[in-house]
Amino acid sequence: MDIDQIRTFLGVVAHNSFVEAANRLHVTQSTVSARIQRLETYLGVTLFVRDRSGAKLTLSGQHFFRHAKSFLLTLEQARHDIKLPSRFRASITVGARIALWEELLPRWVGTLRSQSPDIYIRSEIGFEDDLIRGMIEGRLDVSLMYTPQQSSGLQIEHLFDETLVLVTTDPDKPWPNEDYIYVDWGPAFYELHNSYYPNMERPPQVVNIGWLGAQLIISNGGSCFLPIRLAKPLIQTKQLFIVPDSKQFQLPAYMVFPRHSDSIVLQEVLESLRSLAVSERRKIKN
Repeated sequence: MDIDQIRTFLGVVAHNSFVEAANRLHVTQSTVSARIQRLETYLGVTLFVRDRSGAKLTLSGQHFFRHAKSFLLTLEQARHDIKLPSRFRASITVGARIALWEELLPRWVGTLRSQSPDIYIRSEIGFEDDLIRGMIEGRLDVSLMYTPQQSSGLQIEHLFDETLVLVTTDPDKPWPNEDYIYVDWGPAFYELHNSYYPNMERPPQVVNIGWLGAQLIISNGGSCFLPIRLAKPLIQTKQLFIVPDSKQFQLPAYMVFPRHSDSIVLQEVLESLRSLAVSERRKIKN
């Protein structure tokens, strides 16, 4: 049994597919099949049942999943720790959506660095699929996102609710109009948006990042939904305005971390993030 076999096993679990695991790992499907076969031979059990819907874990596979994830997490932590200069006692890798990295998490990282200067911090940006896969594969210790996917071995905890407001560069222009840009804030926002604007035609522009929507309307004029904490500075400088009488939507933000971990440093980080969430909720109320 080797690290590539473990990574491949977790890749198949993350995507329920040998084909998708091969694409993500940048290897051939036959390589994925061979690695899984060698792993099953070593363990003496069948790990997956394959059918038209993909690859599903057997009961033995479900039992092994917990151990495989723990093994990879331990190995990744060891890899980080043995490379750390002596002034660091541990390392932590944090992943999050780009909107959460804007203003919010940089402020948190600064606080964590002040409180625990002996922790090495690696920060990454990703979308939900990438972040969950990083958690399953053990590359990330904790992730923050809007639409987490349930996965065995991972704990999902609600942190706070973003308030999405409709902003525009021209508050006197009737809305909706051809300048509206739809920002894809995930499935929950899609459902809310459709229920509140059931008769709206498809917007001429769609973006997958709020920052990009903001840049496009500032440069070219238009409107889009943004978290109020990101829109406030632009509203204060009168670059953007809230569309009069417009709907506000709540977008929950979550923290995802290993369900079973004895890492003291991870617990410190989680408590620090919870404190950040409490502060954010207070700001929203005020």
